[in-house]
Amino acid sequence: MDTFSTKNLALQAQKKLLSKMASKNVASIFIDDTSSEILDELYRVTKEFTHNRKEAQKVIKNLIKIVVKLGVLYRNKQFGVEELVLMDRFRKKVHTLAMTAVSFYQVDFTFDRRVMSNMLNECRDLLHQAVNTHLTAKSHSRINHVFNHFADYEFLSALYSSSEPYQSHLQRICEGLNQMLDEGNI
Repeated sequence: MDTFSTKNLALQAQKKLLSKMASKNVASIFIDDTSSEILDELYRVTKEFTHNRKEAQKVIKNLIKIVVKLGVLYRNKQFGVEELVLMDRFRKKVHTLAMTAVSFYQVDFTFDRRVMSNMLNECRDLLHQAVNTHLTAKSHSRINHVFNHFADYEFLSALYSSSEPYQSHLQRICEGLNQMLDEGNI
């Protein structure tokens, strides 16, 4: 039986093309201004933490690739019923994560890196389950790269420290998250 499908071929081409062009211009199709500002701050804080511009760029580029691919899959209605349930759980977990991140910033002495790390790891695991059959092993390794970086205890401790420049980065990240929460975008 011939399993050739132009629809599948077009979808693969979109994912491949967008992954090759993962830049802010392409991402703007899927990512709004507030999200873009948060990504910029995540880049800056990652660069500050790692002291490595290339690594910071790689983390954010991988994050953008993941978001773009999710957008392509969602727009092309590629998720089955069970996968949509997992994506909805993922979306709710990300919403809770954003509220927790902001709360830890706003309320002194409440930050717990274990809580944040566990929530990020739960998001990673849900995402892996939801996209399991849709993305390549390379894309799954990108998901691990991004979530493992942000869930790292030392990174989270630095981000939530009271020292500069981390405090300023965290403030701008949380302001963006707050705006996205208020607008119902996360």
